[in-house]
Amino acid sequence: QGQLVESGGGLVQAGGSLRLSCAASGRTSSSYSMGWFRQAPGKEREFVAAISWRGGSTIYTDSVKGRFTVSRDNAKNTIYLQMNMLKPEDTAIYFCAVRNTAVLSTLPYTYDYWGQGTQVTVSS
Repeated sequence: QGQLVESGGGLVQAGGSLRLSCAASGRTSSSYSMGWFRQAPGKEREFVAAISWRGGSTIYTDSVKGRFTVSRDNAKNTIYLQMNMLKPEDTAIYFCAVRNTAVLSTLPYTYDYWGQGTQVTVSS
């Protein structure tokens, strides 16, 4: 079982930017993908973006397309979520997760382990 540590959350005004990082350590399969999810108070955890580790394929939920970008640094075992043009409705705890297959997924229950989350708050 690997470990994930997220960082980079904080408080930002609407229209601002933040970059989240997720550093992976420990045992992972040779082919895996990683995803970003978020959970606002009183709401279910929802998919934000995912990236394959080898091929760099990406998928996004519609509400963040054109504003968020997921990327990876293989040498650092780290993925990033660059969030631009932030809106108050982006306020949530953001989690990264690993799926031990290269096939991308938007479903939280298909991921194998999770980080502890980082809070993102966007003020209006």
